[in-house]
Amino acid sequence: MNRLSASEVLSAIDNKQITLIDVRPVEAYNGWCLKNEARGGHIPGARSLPASWAKYMDWIEIVRSKNISTDNDLIIYGYQESETEELAKVFKKAGYNIQGLFHGFINEWSENSEFPLEHLSRYKQLVYPEWLNSLISDKTAAEYTSNKFVICHSHYRNPGDYADGHIPGAISLDTLELESPETWNRRSPEEIEKALLKKGIDQDTTVILYGRFSFPDNDDPFPGSSAGHLGAIRSAFIMMYAGVKDVRVLNGGLLSWENAGYGITSEETIPAPAELFGTIIPSNPNLAVDIPEAKQMLKSSEAELVSVRSWTEFIGEVSGYNYIEKTGRIPGAVFGNCGSDAYHMENYRNLDHTTREYNEIAEIWKEVGVTADKHLAFYCGTGWRGSEAFFNAWLMGWPRVSVFDGGWFEWSNDPENPIETGVPNS
Repeated sequence: MNRLSASEVLSAIDNKQITLIDVRPVEAYNGWCLKNEARGGHIPGARSLPASWAKYMDWIEIVRSKNISTDNDLIIYGYQESETEELAKVFKKAGYNIQGLFHGFINEWSENSEFPLEHLSRYKQLVYPEWLNSLISDKTAAEYTSNKFVICHSHYRNPGDYADGHIPGAISLDTLELESPETWNRRSPEEIEKALLKKGIDQDTTVILYGRFSFPDNDDPFPGSSAGHLGAIRSAFIMMYAGVKDVRVLNGGLLSWENAGYGITSEETIPAPAELFGTIIPSNPNLAVDIPEAKQMLKSSEAELVSVRSWTEFIGEVSGYNYIEKTGRIPGAVFGNCGSDAYHMENYRNLDHTTREYNEIAEIWKEVGVTADKHLAFYCGTGWRGSEAFFNAWLMGWPRVSVFDGGWFEWSNDPENPIETGVPNS
């Protein structure tokens, strides 16, 4: 196949008839330098389609979901020539025309600052298995300058999930330690501080969170017990709100760790408590929005409440939860479409549960008026899905993003608050 130079690729960036395909791991696309390249990130306009995904039976459906059309010619690049060439064959077999392959990303593109690169603004906060393994094994890792870290295996009222197997050195974190089962809102500052200190976490601790995903069942009395990674991102939000300076999430959760070939253990790690948190909680109160501010945002042209719920929840066919009776939506809220139900985030994730290509998320939001220039408050039923959407926007570096913590649960419990059902008027 035709081998392209960096200059030829550069000239193709703005060509609407050409699509660039980045077959490196999602971490590299986001900004991590996995092969000691001079600069990290991806070529502007490139689409992320890791070569490892070609093994999925529904690979072509992934490609189509990204709107990668056979009408466009493809330029494919990656780290390894063999990997790039193999994926080019897969694309060609699926009816795509390959204009050429670029094998000079490391030695030509990243070495020369005249060639542009883009990356996820806060990619450092979205870590990958090899990074975490390095931290555990050597107490050091790329983009890590602290001298203290805590790894949290998150779950909801399910200590057996931790006992079934966790990353070596991780401690058990029940989401109930950080949020209240009465309101499902974040706990009081005093309660949060007590919980974090008990886990050995102060404001200067680097915290890495992850969870296990095991197909939640809405008929289960506690479906969230099987949505551990969603709970991990919820816990990350509360820690950020409290004032932990360096909160990170393992992209893809425990699944990505196991997919990378690393082992798990049932051996419990007991945290050494911290004495002082080091700052007033909350240090970042702007990250959380409650009902009074949410109502003001609904009146503002410079703000949006984003409902990160399923369509059936949004139009009022179901409440989404076995403990929420009322159905409907908050009038004026924008539909942020999480996926199929209250415990899934398919529309924000790849098949391997890593976060979806951030440019795709931004484009979907743009279509409904969710843009970086507004103050955005994401919500769902009780805060988990809203926290994951918030985390995506925060990773993108959007300046005014929050979680409407009360969500549908708190809003619907007040009979004075208006409710809408049915398909919204366009």
